[in-house]
Amino acid sequence: MQPPRLILGSGSPRRRDLLAQIGVVADDVRPPDIDETPEKAELPRPYCMRMAREKALAVEAGADDIVLSADTTVALGRRILGKPEDAGEAEDFLRKMSGRRHKVITAVAVRRGARIWERDVVSDVKMKRLDDDEITFYLGTGDWQGKAGGYGIQGPAGAFIPWIQGSFTAIVGLPLKETAGLLLAAGYPVWKEKT
Repeated sequence: MQPPRLILGSGSPRRRDLLAQIGVVADDVRPPDIDETPEKAELPRPYCMRMAREKALAVEAGADDIVLSADTTVALGRRILGKPEDAGEAEDFLRKMSGRRHKVITAVAVRRGARIWERDVVSDVKMKRLDDDEITFYLGTGDWQGKAGGYGIQGPAGAFIPWIQGSFTAIVGLPLKETAGLLLAAGYPVWKEKT
């Protein structure tokens, strides 16, 4: 029997790489085009959950297809640090996080037909105090582009992170343990040979 088709509702190459670590390869990749503007006074965790759900609902799929979407948000207190618009905003984010702890929230939504399974994972991250040379170097790499909070722990900025508590894969963009559980709940054969 054919397993259901899996559609990844994300353009993130990091999410594709993480799925590949557990032997999951999407049949199709369809990044949704949704408005990611936070609502007035919306807190980071509910915002992140809403984004993952809206992305899953925005992806066109057949009745038996499984859609996997996710959202990663960096929270500095109650403030949402999304993807920076430019290097200036990325620098502002890095300076705000320098020497402080912040939270990285990744929410995952899996949809099959009208049903949605959801989970979110909150990890604590400490960023060392950054000096001007480190910030200038990092901005010059371009690695900040398209990343919540303006950095990626799996790239050069990993040298700025002395401590995390939580899920490394969630900080990168997709918590593998929780994602595997959601896919299994939706009927996707995660640990089986795909025929």
